[in-house]
Amino acid sequence: MKFQRSKRIAGRFVLLSALILGIAPSAASAAAPPEHSNEIDHALLWGRDIDQISAVMAVKLGFQVRPGRNPDGVANRYVRMADRSYMELFGIVRADAAMDPGMKADQASLRGGAGARTFGLRSTVLEQAHAFAQQQSLAPTPIFTAALNDPDGDGPSAPPRWRLFAFEHAPLSSNLFFIDYATLKTTPARVSEHKIAPQHPNGAQALTSIWLLSADADADRKQFERLGLAGAKPIRFPQIAAQGYCVPVNGKRLLALQPDGPGIAADALREGGPQLLGLSIGVADLDIAKIRVERGYETQLTGYRGALGEAFLAPTQSDLGLLIEFHASSKTAPACSGGTG
Repeated sequence: MKFQRSKRIAGRFVLLSALILGIAPSAASAAAPPEHSNEIDHALLWGRDIDQISAVMAVKLGFQVRPGRNPDGVANRYVRMADRSYMELFGIVRADAAMDPGMKADQASLRGGAGARTFGLRSTVLEQAHAFAQQQSLAPTPIFTAALNDPDGDGPSAPPRWRLFAFEHAPLSSNLFFIDYATLKTTPARVSEHKIAPQHPNGAQALTSIWLLSADADADRKQFERLGLAGAKPIRFPQIAAQGYCVPVNGKRLLALQPDGPGIAADALREGGPQLLGLSIGVADLDIAKIRVERGYETQLTGYRGALGEAFLAPTQSDLGLLIEFHASSKTAPACSGGTG
């Protein structure tokens, strides 16, 4: 989600969306350990341009890409899942695009290329999570809210469409924010959107894992614990030559990884530094998803059995700057079972 930062915090954390048009800090409650209500919300993916990243997601991978907006020359689009998780796609659409320091830092890290450096967790106890972060000396920003005239909200008299906070200094190797959403009025248009948006030709149902890559996975593990995300288990991901930790988040996973010898992870870290190396997507029918991706990339792909069951890697790194893992959806598979990723 995009927001304009105050001078005091400008440049200290990454821009979160191209839709956020105004801000209003709100008060935090007394510090207390956060409840176990966090969920993976979304990952922010930059393309070389908005049409390029949209085409890759739709034509090569078989996702349905939904329209967004285009304020100040940075466009966004959405890939929404049935469980409310999603991927937000970004692209610069004009040379004089207005970018705040966070966006400029993102672009400097990506060197104009595709990739991801930021993800969000949804929290239904945002003030409690904010106070806990303060208690842990993690320097959270104030809580910001959507503008009263947010075109996707319910108007000035309704609660703000979303509220969020980030951090003045990133606590992890990639940028993190916490967000919560208001319950909007039910309208025919929204009912139709909620019904249509999660219907993907590749059968995608949920964003189930986000992979953080750095040179020190244990440092990220310790910071996750400070954020109230405990229970990490060791994990190896031989397909990308990485090892680290799996952090469970409400039945899903955050992976803190580091290279485990020569291979994809080592190459990515050397070329791009700390990053979101990949995302896992649960699909209804793995065979259908695999056929679609093989047709999109005109290549045969080899499957494997990972911690979430049968899976395959889509060869998206050159297109998206990160990998997409598709796996068979399972309501019984444990979020973090250790062993092979």
